[in-house]
Amino acid sequence: MALTKLNNKAVANVTSIPVALGDMVLVSSATASSSASIEFSLGNYKEYQFYFVNIHPSTQSDFTFNMSTDNGSNYNVTKTSTVFRAYNNPNDGVTSLAYDTGADLAQSTGEQITTSASDLGTDNIDNLSGKLCLFNPSSTTYVKHYISNINYIDYENITLNCFISGYCNTTSALTNIRFKMSSGNIDAGKILMFGIN
Repeated sequence: MALTKLNNKAVANVTSIPVALGDMVLVSSATASSSASIEFSLGNYKEYQFYFVNIHPSTQSDFTFNMSTDNGSNYNVTKTSTVFRAYNNPNDGVTSLAYDTGADLAQSTGEQITTSASDLGTDNIDNLSGKLCLFNPSSTTYVKHYISNINYIDYENITLNCFISGYCNTTSALTNIRFKMSSGNIDAGKILMFGIN
C-alpha cells in the first residue's frame, strides 16, 4: 500500500485525505461553547468518522451519543453494545482492564455512554479525545454498526481508554446524530465529522 503524503503541513486545514476506498471528506465541524448538545445531519456516505478534540464538561458527567431516524425530532434509536476499558492513575497504583456492564446497552433507546466506569471531571485537565465510526447509516436494508475509542481523564485524575462497539437495531435510515453530556453542557471542545465513500 502506498504511503499518503499530505501537501499541507497544517492538519487542521486538511479537507480531504485519499484513502483506499475513496476520499475522506470533512463534512462538518462544530465547536462547543456551553452547548447543551451538538447535532449533525447524516447523508449517504458509507462511513462517518467523528473526531472529538478536548471535550470538556460543565459538570461532572458522561459524554454520550444517540441517533435519530426522523430528522432529529427524536433521538431514541434501539441499540445493543459492548464496552471494555483500561485505566491507570498517575502513581501507577490503580490499574485495570475490564468489561463494563454499566455502560453497555441491550436493546435500549437510551444514550450510549462513551466514558465508561467513571465521569469526566471539571478540572482543566479533565477532558476527552477520541473517535467514533458509524457505518452505512443511510441503509434501509441492514442494521447500523458503530465503533468508538475514547481516551479521557476522569474526576480522580485517572486516565481511561474506553472501547465501545455496537449496532443500531433498525433498518430505517439514520438521519441525525447527537452528542451531549449526561448532565450539564459541553463546556468546550471540537467535533469533526468526516465522510468516506
